[in-house]
Amino acid sequence: MEKTGFTILLGGNLSVTERVRKAADGTRVIAADNGMRHAQPLSLTPELWVGDFDSTDTALLTKWPDVERHTFPASKAATDGEIAVSQAIERGAQSLVLIGALGGDRTDHAFQHMLNAISLKEKGYDVTLLSGEEEAYPLVSGGEKALDLPAGSLFSVLGFSDLDGLDIENARYPLNDYSLTFGTSRTISNVAEGPVRFSLKSGRAIILARPYDMTGA
Repeated sequence: MEKTGFTILLGGNLSVTERVRKAADGTRVIAADNGMRHAQPLSLTPELWVGDFDSTDTALLTKWPDVERHTFPASKAATDGEIAVSQAIERGAQSLVLIGALGGDRTDHAFQHMLNAISLKEKGYDVTLLSGEEEAYPLVSGGEKALDLPAGSLFSVLGFSDLDGLDIENARYPLNDYSLTFGTSRTISNVAEGPVRFSLKSGRAIILARPYDMTGA
């Protein structure tokens, strides 16, 4: 059965690339607050726009009068991004592409998107976080991931806990059944030799890839 995919437009940075367009292709779309500014460059029309709209200017609100809006108070107990993800799940999402989830002025928001992605992955959802320049993918206990990365591009594995049984294949610095202590930097700044395969026996991690960064080539 084909998975129901949703793209969530968030307020962080975005460089429109072919990889971003491909990730969003064929998905349903929900915008979170001023993440709506990414809709036009990506030729996407959201079915829903959520948030407290404290960071959305009048011009953007005027440009999309026909999109259904759900307005929340600024004092709410969740971020606009988390609300958008929750709405997507209520509408049947099984996979989520979070565009604008990385970079921007709010490091706390970007970090929270990664934490939420790990939590969602542990619940069985497929999650991708994109800025165009960077891509992030959660990797959790018993998980595997294959990434189609260009040879010479950079990637890192960020451990959000101790990692046990980490495998990295087809990279300049491969690992086999490796144990990584939480907080150490052994898996930072690796180089893809082409498509890279990851697996993890136990732990929580984020794979952070830079598919257009060839400084390691």
